[in-house]
Amino acid sequence: MREINIAGKIIGSGHRPFIIAEMSGNHNQSLERALAIVEAAAKAGAHALKLQTYTADTMTLDISLGEFYIDDEDSLWKEHSLYELYQQAYTPWEWHKPIFNRCKELGLIAFSTPFDETAVDFLESLDVPCYKIASFENVDLPLIRKVASTGKPVIISTGMATVAELDEMVRTVRDAGCNQLVLLKCTSTYPASPEDSNILTIPHLRELFGCQVGLSDHTMGVGVAVASVALGATVIEKHFTLARSEGGVDAAFSMEPLEMEALVVETERAFQSLGRVSYGPGEKEKPSLKHRRSLYVAKDMKAGEVFTKENLRSIRPGLGLPPKYYDRLLGRKVSRDVSKGTPVTWELV
Repeated sequence: MREINIAGKIIGSGHRPFIIAEMSGNHNQSLERALAIVEAAAKAGAHALKLQTYTADTMTLDISLGEFYIDDEDSLWKEHSLYELYQQAYTPWEWHKPIFNRCKELGLIAFSTPFDETAVDFLESLDVPCYKIASFENVDLPLIRKVASTGKPVIISTGMATVAELDEMVRTVRDAGCNQLVLLKCTSTYPASPEDSNILTIPHLRELFGCQVGLSDHTMGVGVAVASVALGATVIEKHFTLARSEGGVDAAFSMEPLEMEALVVETERAFQSLGRVSYGPGEKEKPSLKHRRSLYVAKDMKAGEVFTKENLRSIRPGLGLPPKYYDRLLGRKVSRDVSKGTPVTWELV
């Protein structure tokens, strides 16, 4: 499987998971808060910070009726028009440079999700190292073609896409000359439930499309993300905020700093635990072999006495014969006097 290089960070099965903190609109229209989110993400150990680059006008039409109005009772954004939502959530384009500069100072890789071609041109002017395509845009083949034609790595959320749509998308990316692709399993509900996450799709995605795979995770906590690493995820993306209680368009399903720190630590532990297919004692286990059960003389015996259930025991430590010989030894005579606590060897029989 081809490894991917994003600003010197290698993404692949031999490397710890690449953790992306998604700021989205959690800056609440404050550049000061946006920069504080950057600092918190770096302190928590995230490897990258991602923005979204759009305006309300590049996302939708300024209409407050019908399909342009959110009236779903279960939506976090009910009773807003789409236009109002994006006005509230967008990151001013003039903020991108100071945010990216702060990321660079703190060692974070900074990039963004563009939502139209003008956003791609703008991000190219800032020399972003890679691009992310959101799940709702994974059917926008002209946008994907534009992004892929930059030649930079592309990360795409697969939420809602059928296999046929994914095939079209991947072909578009590769035909445009991009050979560094990551597909993220994604459930496009906010928040998402573990039951709807279906992360067994992750290895299947890798087999189908021969690329790096990961998870764009909208569930609460770290359990789903940690499990995804065991299934081959090399990239994990999570929405991030300073505090859910402070509100924001995506705050309700975003991680707080201590949770992000736990995500970084636990996904790395999951990665470290994968190892290889292995049986038998490992090098560090070999000293423990002496603590296995083995056969010992449990009472003082005279030469010629036979082993019985009273004087032959399977106990710890493991310096005697293996317990599998217990039945064979019962009724056999000892060849010399032997004291209680002697490990049984064939020379005694």
